[in-house]
Amino acid sequence: MSDSRPSPSPSISRPLAGQLALVTGGSRGIGEAIARGLVQAGARVVIASRKLPNLEVAVGRISPDDPTKVIPFVMHTGRFEQIEDQVAELVEAHGLPSILVNNAATNPYFGPMMKVEWAAWDKTFEVNLKGPFALTRALAKRWIDAGVKGSVLNISSIFGLRAAPLQGAYGMTKACLVSLTRTLAHELGPMGIRVNALAPGLIVTRFSKVLVETDAVRDAYEQRSALKRVGQPDEIAGMAVHLCSDAAAFTTGQVIELDGGYGIA
Repeated sequence: MSDSRPSPSPSISRPLAGQLALVTGGSRGIGEAIARGLVQAGARVVIASRKLPNLEVAVGRISPDDPTKVIPFVMHTGRFEQIEDQVAELVEAHGLPSILVNNAATNPYFGPMMKVEWAAWDKTFEVNLKGPFALTRALAKRWIDAGVKGSVLNISSIFGLRAAPLQGAYGMTKACLVSLTRTLAHELGPMGIRVNALAPGLIVTRFSKVLVETDAVRDAYEQRSALKRVGQPDEIAGMAVHLCSDAAAFTTGQVIELDGGYGIA
């Protein structure tokens, strides 16, 4: 039987040298931290979000010594019907990414599910689920045609693995993302395409500001977690880089919780 494993990485310290990655929601928070980690591992990184000024500022934070390693690209993942055209534009301008990090997300409603409005529900599903699926499918088609053994990393949440009080619609989309990860890993695996997911716990970002700054929520999280604290974006980046690299060449369909031990209680 032939060995279809990827070729060894160029080096241990820069395992992603020569690769191009796309990180959605890459202008801040967890996305920015992952983009920084990928650059440090040797990759060029396209960071995508809705607003170009925010992306341009993030470039300097991510790679201050060599800004050419980071490419800002305007993309609204919630407008999933535009994804195919945007991917074609990206590939023509910068080449075909071999790594995709679906990080962009929204959570417009905080409260009990009995009161969620359909507009907030629809927006949450469009950004958190339809966008990642459309983007993954658009790139996977190109990888298959080009014989590229790509890697997809979906950023889910621990609230997609258990009850999500006051974040019900958000938690549902993250649970769907877990299912999507496992199904696509199964379907795309024969083509050498890996699909994994991370499920962060409560991380200090602008996105989670309302949770982190709500004393009752933060205290409850810290009391339950094994490490007795919330996390920082950079603490997600290391595992993200590992899963995107050839060091994880035999890893697919996995959902790894990065929650400081919250889920083991």
